[in-house]
Amino acid sequence: MLSLIGLILSLALLIFLTMRGINIIISAIICSIVVSVFGGLNLETALTKYYMDGFTGYFASWFLVFMLGAIFGKVMHDTGTAESIAEWVSRTMGPKRAVFAVVAACAIMTYGGVSLFVVGFSVYPIAVSLFKKANLPHRFIPGALVFGSVSFTMTSPGSPEIQNLIPTQYFHTNTVAGGWIGFAMGFIIMILGGLWLGRMVSKAVKNGETFSLPEGANVTVLDEKGAAEVSATLDTSEKVLPHWLTSLLPLVGVIVCLNILSRFISSTSSALISLFLGIILTWLLNIKFVSKVWSSLAAGTQNALVAAANTCAVVGFGSVVGKTTAFTQIVNSFVHVPGYIGLAIAVTVICGITGSASGGLGIALPILAPLYMAKGLDPGAMHRISSLASGGLDSMPHNGYIVTTIRTICGETHKRSYKPIFLLSVILPTAVLVLAVILYSIF
Repeated sequence: MLSLIGLILSLALLIFLTMRGINIIISAIICSIVVSVFGGLNLETALTKYYMDGFTGYFASWFLVFMLGAIFGKVMHDTGTAESIAEWVSRTMGPKRAVFAVVAACAIMTYGGVSLFVVGFSVYPIAVSLFKKANLPHRFIPGALVFGSVSFTMTSPGSPEIQNLIPTQYFHTNTVAGGWIGFAMGFIIMILGGLWLGRMVSKAVKNGETFSLPEGANVTVLDEKGAAEVSATLDTSEKVLPHWLTSLLPLVGVIVCLNILSRFISSTSSALISLFLGIILTWLLNIKFVSKVWSSLAAGTQNALVAAANTCAVVGFGSVVGKTTAFTQIVNSFVHVPGYIGLAIAVTVICGITGSASGGLGIALPILAPLYMAKGLDPGAMHRISSLASGGLDSMPHNGYIVTTIRTICGETHKRSYKPIFLLSVILPTAVLVLAVILYSIF
């Protein structure tokens, strides 16, 4: 009982500290201490072995993917190709379809392997321009950015995002595992979520809400390092940008290369080669816009270190949690649930505890995958269920990307803007996960 109290208390404390803006590494260590004390673990062993084994193990496995993904995003940012894609989508759809234009721009870039944070910073100024012209409430921009970036692109078959790569290691699958059901689930989330978001915005407009910049975003937004201020330009028409086609081709190259290579070599190696190809293609196809080769490499690597360390900190906390009796009892209760249901619930809960889809998968699958593989269940189905499950409770208020999007990029508050995010990135993916479990169980 004391161990369970410690688990609940440490999770509540982790949410509280991160929402208060406390560094996630510091928060994770503090919460690891709390769960260790209540769980009866030796504090020195918990921190120096359990925590650090989880931290360094995840870092060793995934840092290169983080690094190349961050560099790819930084190269697209520095060459203007990310902004070109966002501007092309917004110009094609126009202000009348502002909401869908923002979602589409984010989805195209994230499904092509661009870092989430680069996508947010690149698309936000375009979103402000479109929402301003259409006179739509600013508070829905964070929801549009998050929905387009994470709700279906990171968990759908063929995605180069890490949430689709991690399960390949444990279920010995490739990036398109899950077949037609997996594609159908991504399509359902995209269509229903888009309609739901559009309806929410229309309802707010009918209730008299109009566009107005919040105090925190009246003149500037922060760049992807969270430091230097850059103009939140409301009109990009006068800026010279690369052609949208040469901007889009590297993303297509990443997706095609990844899904061809993953049939012959490991998905991790495929992702590394594909992202490297994306970087080279971006430079070659937009050569006259290239001016910061070494600074792009350096800044991308620095961004990757920060992103990877933050995720590793959560995985370290989860590794300590995994040594407690309360966690063992919870996992055992899931394992005895028949079929795919237990796996879906377990991954969902663990990702919710950590507030990270990739971090939760990194904790859950080393424990759960061997147990469920031994049951003789379909590896492709387990891959897709795990990926879908990671995209539910991970988007709780303390998730790092959620906090960054709401506060840093958009200058909004959780009170004003989190509800659409919760509905679109927690409730909807979780409901679709239930449908996926039913379909995989039948077919």
